[in-house]
Amino acid sequence: MSGVPYAPYAEVIGDPIAHSKSPLIHGFWLKALGIAGEYRRAHVKAEGLAAYVAERRADPDWRGCNVTIPHKIAMMDLVDDPGDIRGTIGAMNTVVRQPDGSLIGTNTDAAGFYAPLAELDLEGAPVAVVGAGGAARAVLFALARAKVGHVTILNRSPLKAMALLAAFGLKGDVVGLDAPLPPAALLVNASSLGMTGQPPLELDLSPLPEGAIVYDLVYAPLRTALLRAAEARGLDIVDGLDMLIGQAALAFELFFGAPPPEGRDEELRALLTA
Repeated sequence: MSGVPYAPYAEVIGDPIAHSKSPLIHGFWLKALGIAGEYRRAHVKAEGLAAYVAERRADPDWRGCNVTIPHKIAMMDLVDDPGDIRGTIGAMNTVVRQPDGSLIGTNTDAAGFYAPLAELDLEGAPVAVVGAGGAARAVLFALARAKVGHVTILNRSPLKAMALLAAFGLKGDVVGLDAPLPPAALLVNASSLGMTGQPPLELDLSPLPEGAIVYDLVYAPLRTALLRAAEARGLDIVDGLDMLIGQAALAFELFFGAPPPEGRDEELRALLTA
């Protein structure tokens, strides 16, 4: 292992993974707090996930990992689930190794997603969500807790998306990605569309009312085509760094036993956008 010998480390896993900014975030916090530790990327393909988990389980220096595309659902079969993540959100984005070697899975995405919206009153508001994967599960879980109104999911697979509406007790409908947007107060892209190396997300935003919020979970690139189109219409936007930093803060404390330093968010954002 590189870096500090015998120091605790955590990592982010996924396929692809080179774009991840999580090592910058956690590395910034580790340095700011003077904690001897590391946070790395690990490229893990679907067929290698079980072997990865088994190998890390045996490493006492490994504190855990953040889980990204495409492993958030598959991870639930490989680790313990004391908080019933399977029965609530239905996707894991964080795994934490316990001192006895057991692995506990949880989800920090829902809280990270909702943090930038916490001051808003979304009760009864119509919402549109693009995607029905692991990230969408966390988004819909948070939106259900916020008691939003009608939810329209735009997705390639109608059956999968309808199952999510039912699972979270949301009233709404499912349409294809080429369908016109409803007049939603909040539009969330919870898919990988628009990410560097992925197909574009092409939506006509004209049905959205003035004052609508467009929230793109993609952060590579940070200013996605969707957010640029929203800005051109004068709509409020939330970029993917807000959720990324929010969920990372919760995971960091689980991995390294201390909360991130306070008052350093602007400095961190400047580092991530440099």
